Amino acid sequence: MGNSGVGRAVSVRPAGIKHAGTGAGLALAALLSGCASSAFMGRDGPTSGHITGATVPGPGQAALLIVVTDPVARRINTAMKPAGFATTFGQGVPYGALIGPGDTLQIAVFEAPPALLFGPGIEGASNGLASPSQRGTSLPDLIVNAAGQVDVPFAGRIDALGRAPQQVAAQIVARLRGKAHDPQVVVNIAKGASSAVTVVGDVTNSVRMPLTFKGERLLDALAAAGGSRDPVDKVNLELTRDGRHTGLPLDDLIAMPDQNIFLRPGDVVTLSYQPASFTVLGATGRNDEVKFEARGITLAQALGRMGGLRDDRANPHGVFIFRLEDPAALDGVSGVAPNADGKVPVIYRVDLRDPVAFFAAQHFGMRDHDVVYVTNAPITDIQKFVTIIGAAIYPVIAVKAAN
Repeated sequence: MGNSGVGRAVSVRPAGIKHAGTGAGLALAALLSGCASSAFMGRDGPTSGHITGATVPGPGQAALLIVVTDPVARRINTAMKPAGFATTFGQGVPYGALIGPGDTLQIAVFEAPPALLFGPGIEGASNGLASPSQRGTSLPDLIVNAAGQVDVPFAGRIDALGRAPQQVAAQIVARLRGKAHDPQVVVNIAKGASSAVTVVGDVTNSVRMPLTFKGERLLDALAAAGGSRDPVDKVNLELTRDGRHTGLPLDDLIAMPDQNIFLRPGDVVTLSYQPASFTVLGATGRNDEVKFEARGITLAQALGRMGGLRDDRANPHGVFIFRLEDPAALDGVSGVAPNADGKVPVIYRVDLRDPVAFFAAQHFGMRDHDVVYVTNAPITDIQKFVTIIGAAIYPVIAVKAAN
């Protein structure tokens, strides 16, 4: 409140009290002219004007100011959703359905008599793979090299990586035609070099779970580790594969069967208890760090958990959320340089005087480390000022009245 805020002097004289005299008037004038509200009256934090001033476009712009509307809230909420396992890695196939590097292959070759290439060998009928007149030869176990290839006698180098055993068998048959007499080939995966997944984190027991031809999925790995030690709504499940990783809240994974993808040898499944939280400051019913579940909450829920706005102090027009935002969520709207972590300082403003804002608040998702700040209503500073004035003036009035 500057000097211009006092347009004219107003004399308020309570009934039964004599005029205080010039001493009280001078004291009041001195307090008013010094703009006591900013000179000696403390504040809980910046005003709405201070915050919006820091977001004015230009060289001094410290943050980007975005007014929360329903379209903005939905866009931010969409940008917050993790990609998910199926999007990042695909559904996959059961272990054993495709050949991987390091797998050991068992290959048996059968010829119709007279056997021209492999000669007499094991009786095909003994293992049910051929007629009694056919002869079969079991080749030594072959290991798929890092390039995904195996060397098969008389067939040469075969590309096996990422193929089904039946496809490799067909390729070997094609290579043996003209060399063997009516060849037939059977290929099986004997064992994998790393045919297990590792399950660690906040599970009952960390394990290395062997994969079988049944085709284990993410939740199978969690079950093999004894499940979560914490409530499912407070933990995240992450999958690391080939140097990439992504995660989902565990209760989301349970609710979305399409995200329960097949596991591959070498996968690492991590269960982590990482409760998110936001900090509440200003004219609210509760100034505190408020934790929330891994699945997330909306701004509307956050307002409820922090006790709402204080009727006697809060400025419903001045509700702000401070966040270091991912540029991808801003849809190209910026103007503020990202920080060292590549995040953009953003201040979201919500006007709770507008009833429509409550619909937007139901879609605006809170993020870990958000700061919610509610400014004081302008009348609050005036009330503080009047209280201080009264404390300074009334003793003078009392003294004059006694005289």
